[in-house]
Amino acid sequence: MKELRRPERLAPGARVAVVAPSGPVPEERLRAGLDLLRGWGLDPVVAPHVLDRHDTFDYLAGQDADRAADLQNAWCDPSVDAVLCARGGYGAQRMVDLLDWEAMRAAGPKVFVGFSDITALHEAFATRLGLVTLHGPMAAGVDFVKNARAQDHLRATLFAPETVRTIASGGTALVPGRARGVTLGGCLALLAAGLGTPHTRPGAAGGLLCLEDVGEETYRLDRYLTQLLRAGWLEGVCGLLLGSWENCDTPGRVRALLADRLGTLGVPVAEDFGFGHCDGALTIPFGVRAELDADAGTLTLDEPALR
Repeated sequence: MKELRRPERLAPGARVAVVAPSGPVPEERLRAGLDLLRGWGLDPVVAPHVLDRHDTFDYLAGQDADRAADLQNAWCDPSVDAVLCARGGYGAQRMVDLLDWEAMRAAGPKVFVGFSDITALHEAFATRLGLVTLHGPMAAGVDFVKNARAQDHLRATLFAPETVRTIASGGTALVPGRARGVTLGGCLALLAAGLGTPHTRPGAAGGLLCLEDVGEETYRLDRYLTQLLRAGWLEGVCGLLLGSWENCDTPGRVRALLADRLGTLGVPVAEDFGFGHCDGALTIPFGVRAELDADAGTLTLDEPALR
């Protein structure tokens, strides 16, 4: 797996567009997130349909075509330096095929941030644009507007990425050891749902795979992991980083499942890595070459996430 192109870091005064590719956005949290971004010296602009609601399916932030247009227009706007997702939920899969990837590639690289349902877009940006993206807090996410650690780590990654070359989780090793590879991953359910689709990698070979999820029964986590295993998607993976499993089963039961499904791959596995649906979520760049030390609970990037 090859490393991807790194966008340029942000500087004070940079214009950042906020889009809603997935679920509906709480207006009060959006306002709070915009205030934080302005406090960083950024110039946030809100895409036209961010506060829309679908007239039939209330889990969507408006119509698929409108959500896609917001993302594409923001990306192709030469005055925009970064595109930040407002929240996850569900819906990115429905609009990803409506994007004009040739036009977005021609617009050049820029920073893209999101997690959860945005996993579908992380995969698409990797396969279609060959671009490093940031798995991190979203502009209207409760984890962003209320947690200083999440804010500080994202801010450092955006403005001074050389200061966060080593990401220390404080977690432990499910399977000890060190491994090198290119980072990728996201929400487990979305990775499983993306198998066989045109915007998903054919496999995780050569990668350091980051996995997390939220609100899933243990048998469903089992099903997603087993599907990835049966599809051969995990063949050749170099190491795994396990993030949060918020509102899933008890930690002991989830850990037993992860050990059962992933412990036999013969690669280092670091748990409790502190990214995903959790307080103080760390920002993890996808598409960069790095070294995982599962025993120390660290991920050390060969180069800063952004140029």
